[in-house]
Amino acid sequence: MLEDFELEQIVEPLLAWFEKNARELPWRSIATPYRVWVSEIMLQQTRVEAVKPYFERFMNALPDVKDLAECEEERLLKLWEGLGYYNRVRNMQIAAKTVMEEYGGVLPADYEKLLSLKGIGSYTAGAIASIAYGIPVPAVDGNVLRILMRVSADDSDIMKQSVKTKVEKALLDVIPQDRAGSFNQALMELGAIVCVPNGEPLCDRCPWYGFCETRKQGLWQELPVKKKAKARRIEERTVLVIRDGERVVLKKRPKKGLLAGLYEFPNELGRLSEDEALRTVQEMHLHPMRIQRLEEAKHIFSHVEWHMQGYMVEVDSLTREEAGLLFVEAAHSEEAYPIPAAFAAYTKYMNIRLGNERFV
Repeated sequence: MLEDFELEQIVEPLLAWFEKNARELPWRSIATPYRVWVSEIMLQQTRVEAVKPYFERFMNALPDVKDLAECEEERLLKLWEGLGYYNRVRNMQIAAKTVMEEYGGVLPADYEKLLSLKGIGSYTAGAIASIAYGIPVPAVDGNVLRILMRVSADDSDIMKQSVKTKVEKALLDVIPQDRAGSFNQALMELGAIVCVPNGEPLCDRCPWYGFCETRKQGLWQELPVKKKAKARRIEERTVLVIRDGERVVLKKRPKKGLLAGLYEFPNELGRLSEDEALRTVQEMHLHPMRIQRLEEAKHIFSHVEWHMQGYMVEVDSLTREEAGLLFVEAAHSEEAYPIPAAFAAYTKYMNIRLGNERFV
């Protein structure tokens, strides 16, 4: 258990290992508070390699807090397109406005003040405070929980807030006062590339090889303990790619709820037959001329899975004005309309690319 483990022994081997093995990452080369903040929010539930091009694009477009605070919402969502969890970037903008109003456009060098900003939790506040300002506070995410549970052979459930709090308190006692940023990044790095989340840990590369209790006891498949989340709800949907030549119909989602404020193809709950899909298009005051069944697709959100059937429907251009729908130039939509990755399987029928596909 962590309480019985001599945690002090992890520090020096870890820092020595990090000096030699730290990856070169764009947000590490210039670790300003703003860059650390943006990178940490982007990295939540997204792989490092996938984040790199998003980060560079975001920094080029919005290089400081003021730019983020003043960015028009649709442009902001377009910059975030493909990363998912769009409320994160909305919360970042709210926090940026607070930083402009209360802190002169500079993220505060104070853990508690960082924690008070919209969308910044204990991990992100700890990362900014320690990496950008050298403040000796922990930054505990899933990687850190996993490696500390393993090194100490602790079978506590890491999904419990009380366990995370226990780990944060334990780290406060050992975090080096003058190398807090390196220490926290080293913990994250070890969990990302050695004591990996999926598959067997690379124990022969680990600086904690000699005293890791999980390695000694052969428990890596059992640890960490993570209580299974509630099963996701399955939702059947029919997606309609409605085209009039080079124009396509998009709808803006409501301002609240799932994928709030983003643009989508018209879609209906349930699996529609071709005849039902055609009737749905007619109810939009459009005249369908031909229909083509598209492939099925699936998209997973945190609490729901969309299982989708797609149709491409060509309509008579003469009905466009009468319908009062948003017909956009397919090519223009790539730059101007943020479309969530949930519809990525069907955007190819507009000849556009979403999110990271544009960086390939």
